[in-house]
Amino acid sequence: MLSRVAESLYWINRYVERAENISRFVEVSEAMALDCPPGSAEPWLPLIEANGDRELFDKLHPSATPQDVVTFLVRNEDNPNSIINCIAFARENARQIREVITTEMWEQLNDIYWTLLENETFWNQPGQEQLRDIRRACQLFYGITDATLSRDLSWQFSRLGRLLERADKTSRILDVKYFLLLPSPDEVGGVLDELQWISLLRSAGAYQMFRQSRQQAIEPKAVAAFLLLNPIFPRSVRYCLERIHETLKIIKSESVPGDPDQIECQSGLTLARWSYTSIDTLINTGLHESIDDLQSDFNRLHELIEQRYFVAANIAANIATTTAPSSAELPCVPA
Repeated sequence: MLSRVAESLYWINRYVERAENISRFVEVSEAMALDCPPGSAEPWLPLIEANGDRELFDKLHPSATPQDVVTFLVRNEDNPNSIINCIAFARENARQIREVITTEMWEQLNDIYWTLLENETFWNQPGQEQLRDIRRACQLFYGITDATLSRDLSWQFSRLGRLLERADKTSRILDVKYFLLLPSPDEVGGVLDELQWISLLRSAGAYQMFRQSRQQAIEPKAVAAFLLLNPIFPRSVRYCLERIHETLKIIKSESVPGDPDQIECQSGLTLARWSYTSIDTLINTGLHESIDDLQSDFNRLHELIEQRYFVAANIAANIATTTAPSSAELPCVPA
């Protein structure tokens, strides 16, 4: 497989997953805002922090109203991580490799793109309906991908991008919410507003599965344990790490068989750390610090994947052909 194709597949799924996560975050926050004082920023600013865009947001929206947050995350073209930009970047990557992805995948992604770009009827709907439609459209893209794409390297790189983005966003939203709701270690395990923790679970699409797995009251420690360490919930960090490690082993075996390389070692060590720990250990050592370390591991893993399968392979291909690709051939990746 050409490295540019693998890179595009990886980023298509990262961007769609990012758009879907943001739509869910905002959707839940809008519902939660109904129970907060008018104009309160409580449900909103954590979303900016979770996406790592606080500096840009403060520059573009000094007043920081709830509507500013929604606009910034959903429609602002100056925000590279807004939903509308994520879908645009995903579509551009898909356009460059239309011969690799299925027609159904392209049609679904193209439909989302044009709906967001030109459909005023869509934007005249209530905000909750807009976000629900975006979320469902992204989920439909996952279903179409899984139902129509052969289980070759194309699917493996697609799956890899989706899983990395999902684990990243689950850990980020938990970190921000937990840090804000429990500002000091002494308050861990204290009595907090249950509505806040329900909203956190809903943000990760985890509320019903959490309630099924735990019949007792919603507690911060239990929520953190479910989102980080549950081995069977598909959006938990541990579940994603297991599938990431599995996917990387398949990719390596089909491309360069042999002993585990640096990427496989990095994913294996990260998986081991989060498979053989307890939530009590994480909290006692500092949940915020543990998630910071996890984010560093994700960044390192992404860099290794990029160097091994994308950048280095692209350089080798350019040297071999002595012809540099045009800008139209390069996949859209964030700066």
